[in-house]
Amino acid sequence: MTLLAGIAPTTSSPAPRLVDELVEQHRDALLAYAQRLLPDHHLAEDIVQETFIRAWRHADRLLNREGSVRGWLFKVARNLIVDRSRSAYARHETVTTDDGDPAQEDHTGPAHASMEAVSLLRSLSPEHRNVLVYLYIYGLTVDETARVLCVPAGTVRSRRHLALRALRNRRASLGY
Repeated sequence: MTLLAGIAPTTSSPAPRLVDELVEQHRDALLAYAQRLLPDHHLAEDIVQETFIRAWRHADRLLNREGSVRGWLFKVARNLIVDRSRSAYARHETVTTDDGDPAQEDHTGPAHASMEAVSLLRSLSPEHRNVLVYLYIYGLTVDETARVLCVPAGTVRSRRHLALRALRNRRASLGY
């Protein structure tokens, strides 16, 4: 019997004779069942072999069992397949000696700075805020900003100066 090569049960046990009969009668059906549930033919063969090993280990119970031995074999095979699919092997997990997860870049600084900038911009008047948005966020020149806002270029320069001074004062008062 090739499926259980290398495993020698005791000679007084009914296991060798029973397992030989089980393999002969149920191997093909179990293998077909396992192949339907598993993507890999070799893995299906491993499951069938493990099923017969379990039958060999429980030969005394199988001999005294009422009901279907075939049903028991299929249930064992199904349980082995489910266990295999839930295992770390199926999830492609590996055991490593690394000290945890790799370090991730800390994004809290830029996120905090962005929230701080939005809060400071909201504290400005709409006129001052619009000038800063067009100049510094959209990257427009003073003349382009003046055209978009329909104000003279001198007004844009004045609003920029006043807005930046207000931001510096507000930031200092908040302790930034």
